[in-house]
Amino acid sequence: MTDPGRFDRARLADEAVTQAGEDDFGEPSWQEGIDVLLDSLQQEARLNELGVEIAAAECVTYLANRLAIIAWRRDHPEVAEGAIERPIVIVGQPRTGTTILYDLLGQDPALRVPLTWEVDRPIPPPQTDTYATDARIGEVQANMDMAESLIPGFTSFHPMGALLGQECVRITASDFRSMIFNTQYRVPTYNNWLLRDADLKPAYRWHRQYLQHLQSRHPAPQWLLKSPAHLWHLDDFAAVYPDAILIQTHRDPLKVIASTSALVAHLRGLASDQTSVSEAAAGYAEDIFLGLDRGIEARDRGTFPAGQIVDVHFTEFVADPLSTIKGIYASLDRELSGPTEERMRTFLATNPGDGGGDGTRYRFADTGLDAGLLRERSARYQERFAVPSETLV
Repeated sequence: MTDPGRFDRARLADEAVTQAGEDDFGEPSWQEGIDVLLDSLQQEARLNELGVEIAAAECVTYLANRLAIIAWRRDHPEVAEGAIERPIVIVGQPRTGTTILYDLLGQDPALRVPLTWEVDRPIPPPQTDTYATDARIGEVQANMDMAESLIPGFTSFHPMGALLGQECVRITASDFRSMIFNTQYRVPTYNNWLLRDADLKPAYRWHRQYLQHLQSRHPAPQWLLKSPAHLWHLDDFAAVYPDAILIQTHRDPLKVIASTSALVAHLRGLASDQTSVSEAAAGYAEDIFLGLDRGIEARDRGTFPAGQIVDVHFTEFVADPLSTIKGIYASLDRELSGPTEERMRTFLATNPGDGGGDGTRYRFADTGLDAGLLRERSARYQERFAVPSETLV
């Protein structure tokens, strides 16, 4: 067990107040999530000394950002008038090509991606004239370089950078309803609450405020967003963003489980000396299928009209990324201009991805799971979306 004093909610909130110079946390929805998280961190995460300090510091940062954004919104009430219309949101499962698709679509100047530096350091909101030169870019990149030195090879699993797009889970983390915590730490009780019991509408209301804040001095013609986590909570997401355009990527769930488990085991190794692929896989397998089932059920209910959903198959995307993107643009009745396509080709040439990483960083055999049983469990999803089974190694 960890020293309970380090994960005392009042103590962390006081540190955030000191850091932000503000004391209004806004809607109290964050309290339920942080209480479950802190208990899980203390009782279950098996953190080493560095992990304790990292987890506590991250909680303080998320709270301080919340305080600062609420204070800015109070002092600049016009921010609340900012419209967010028809955001394009990538909602595929983890390890299904969502990151490289996000980065490629983000080359389109008609779309705005929330970049890592502005999500991590949102105060003051970014301004158009200094958007590419803001000093916070270097500061955030230095922090990311330090993280890579502590967990070498992580960016090979999951490319990250101050000038790359950030996922929505970093935004909803300030409401303490976010999959990012279970990715970084072994917190099964928190994860179970998040996926099965939590109301995500407060997190999505906060998410909308965050985007309004970011666009207040650097307008967004149309937001491009990404998070696999939305798939588990599409009804709550639709309550806040009913006009969103969804792009769902599809891949063999057994490959998703193997790849996600390897990534999570690698990442959790920064904060804990006790982590393994098989343990991560045991926790993630049913969660993956829960998300896929909920995605199917949301379609059956018409949570989002069929005309607002585009399906992308991982195997086809990896084989020909630009052809797949042209298909997406056609489905959305958008024009892919020559200059934008060239930017995408240039990005892809220098950031090719790994095509799935087979045999290099993850193997299904390392999960310790029964492939036959999981294949039966995945039949409903694979048949619904014509997802081919991939070779397991």
